[in-house]
Amino acid sequence: MIALSLAEIAAVVGGQTYDIPDPALQVTGPVVRDSREVESGSLFVAFVGERVDGHDYAEAVIEAGAAAVLASRPVGVPAIVVDDVQTALGALARHVVERLGATLVALTGSAGKTSTKDLIAQVLRSKAPTVFTPGSLNNEIGLPLTALSATEETKFLVLEMGARGIGHIRYLTELTPPRVGLVLNVGTAHIGEFGGREQIARAKGELVESLPEDGAAILNADDPLVRAMASRTKARVILFGESDEADVRAENVRLTESGQPSFSLRTPSGCSDVTMRLYGEHHVSNALAAAAVAHELGMSADEIARALSEAGSLSRWRMEVTERPDGVTVVNDAYNANPESMRAALRALAAMGKGRRTWAVLGQMAELGDEALAEHDAVGRLAVRLNVGKLVAVGGREASWLQLGAYNEGSWGEESVHVSDAQAAVDLLRSELRPGDVVLVKASRSVGLERVALALLADGTEGEVSAR
Repeated sequence: MIALSLAEIAAVVGGQTYDIPDPALQVTGPVVRDSREVESGSLFVAFVGERVDGHDYAEAVIEAGAAAVLASRPVGVPAIVVDDVQTALGALARHVVERLGATLVALTGSAGKTSTKDLIAQVLRSKAPTVFTPGSLNNEIGLPLTALSATEETKFLVLEMGARGIGHIRYLTELTPPRVGLVLNVGTAHIGEFGGREQIARAKGELVESLPEDGAAILNADDPLVRAMASRTKARVILFGESDEADVRAENVRLTESGQPSFSLRTPSGCSDVTMRLYGEHHVSNALAAAAVAHELGMSADEIARALSEAGSLSRWRMEVTERPDGVTVVNDAYNANPESMRAALRALAAMGKGRRTWAVLGQMAELGDEALAEHDAVGRLAVRLNVGKLVAVGGREASWLQLGAYNEGSWGEESVHVSDAQAAVDLLRSELRPGDVVLVKASRSVGLERVALALLADGTEGEVSAR
């Protein structure tokens, strides 16, 4: 964070100082909510959770070097006490962002946010110092913490914004007003909470509504609900996609033998070839979104293409491809799942597994509401249509719908099996995997299906394991 005195912070957040011998003492370290992340000069934010109360760690964080605690009550050590810690954190983030002078880029969408954010960050940091959301910390706590990690050297601040209802993104843009806003897509993730795709579009469009007249709204030309958001913004509109009308588009899209996308990137400043290190054709759209942001911020087509070709995966359990010494390839995409990302992962598996036996180990897609049965059934059917060797559906009722869809689509029913839990899936795979097989593991985060991938990789640690 940029250096601020405790007195300045108290004034910004409207707090009272307690047990602070020197209000001029500066916070020079990161703002953190996890006591294990405290460094010298940190500001520790004491949240009260369901099981843990951050105030209980106040003395320990001061001993570890924190300058003070941002708290909702006096804690007997240097503290700035406020009525609401979350509101105070947001106010501090807004103050710091206004002083930074960095260009703020915000993005949202139903699928691909984190992968695209990671691509944008890698492309922009090839040009100038860039701070970006770690992992998927895209809510009212994670977003201000990310903004507060920027320093005087930061030129680009890339922020992922998530939403579980109308008004959520509007609130986040008030904390960190972006100049460039990107909407990737409107899908069915969290459709059970929103009540329909039109409501999801309404929520995601709050991002472009927040943009200033001299800003840029970057919209997916291939998604009608996103493209329609052009009427909701005062900013200049830039379209990306495979449509001929897109300002930034991909031509001659193909997959390498290993399933990595290759295409010609065309921008208003020129054309250049890209071959990505990531896996799956769905990353083409993500790359185009990142390219549109980079073009808006002054990078040439050659610079963008070079950075996209060098970019890797920065966030865990998102199409992590690892080959065991025995030739079994494990694709760990278990961080989260929705119908769009599940279909993309299955297509990537089919491309990667040409000439090899493929396994799709899939679990529940959460928060689909009334669409849950139809969407799980459709994913199961797609696995068969893509000639996936075997679908292993893991878990309860929703997983049984995956298996039922595959069973009904298949010709003899041997394409799928339903098992009760992750350990049962591991036991099955251990007994039936052969060298050269490709295994995709994917489900919503709550399922914890990464345990299957991690167990399979642990089985291969007797020799050298190479991550690709």
